[in-house]
Amino acid sequence: MTGRQMARPDDIDWGAVDVTVRFGGIAALTNVTIDLPPGQVTAVVGGDGAGKTTLLGALAGRVPVGTGTVTMPDRRRVGVQPSTSGVWGDLSVDENVDFVAEAYSIPRDSLAERRARLLSRAGLDHVGGRLGAQLSGGMRQKLGFCLAMLPDPEVLLLDEPSTGVDPVSRVQLWQLIAEAAAGGAAVLLLTTYLDEAQRAHRVLVLDEGHTLGFGSPDDIVSSLPGAITSSGTRPDGVDAHRCWRRGTDFRIWRPNEVASSSPGDVDLEDAVIALMLAREEARRD
Repeated sequence: MTGRQMARPDDIDWGAVDVTVRFGGIAALTNVTIDLPPGQVTAVVGGDGAGKTTLLGALAGRVPVGTGTVTMPDRRRVGVQPSTSGVWGDLSVDENVDFVAEAYSIPRDSLAERRARLLSRAGLDHVGGRLGAQLSGGMRQKLGFCLAMLPDPEVLLLDEPSTGVDPVSRVQLWQLIAEAAAGGAAVLLLTTYLDEAQRAHRVLVLDEGHTLGFGSPDDIVSSLPGAITSSGTRPDGVDAHRCWRRGTDFRIWRPNEVASSSPGDVDLEDAVIALMLAREEARRD
């Protein structure tokens, strides 16, 4: 079956199954499957051009799917925060809330409570009259999150909400995201920060539209092929193309060694880099 459906099949909550998206002759996504369970945060990671935003657009119904199935609730129960925050700079904070509430047909008798609750949790309850363009980057992203939460969504789609914000706002955003999941929302988080993805329930790793791994952070680490070793000096030879810096040391991916030889502090960042190196070498073979 191809396209978008609203009924929920027995084997998936919300999400996508074997979705392929093409722009002209170029495949942006190839047979990507992702399940979004209620009450969990699912992170999507990958470099530029990995297909993260295309996947979010397919789930939101904004990007047409070539093959595969997207299963989502009614669009009035889907909250979306784009990478641009979704805040209108020439509207005040309160006017932004009013505008989005009208778009979702939220009754005024329930809007007052939602506005107060969301803005208070985001620390924005004192800036209702301030224009969106006058907010700091962190405040703008937090307001964008509040706007996405206005419809009390079953599915919340977030496109790199913490990129470029200050460390304090980043922590506050993660608290808001965790609260949304704890309240029952299925949260999809696109991020370039692997330390953020490490905190998610599950992680989808994309590279040029292909799935490199999907599971818990521990699952991703345990699935990496070969082993990762550490060295205090930069290696030469073939290892020079399989290494990256972590702190003062170099990590080296060795595809023909057993994983038990990896150092105990191998984490999601190491695993994602090794998976991308493995795909790059497979393409060359």
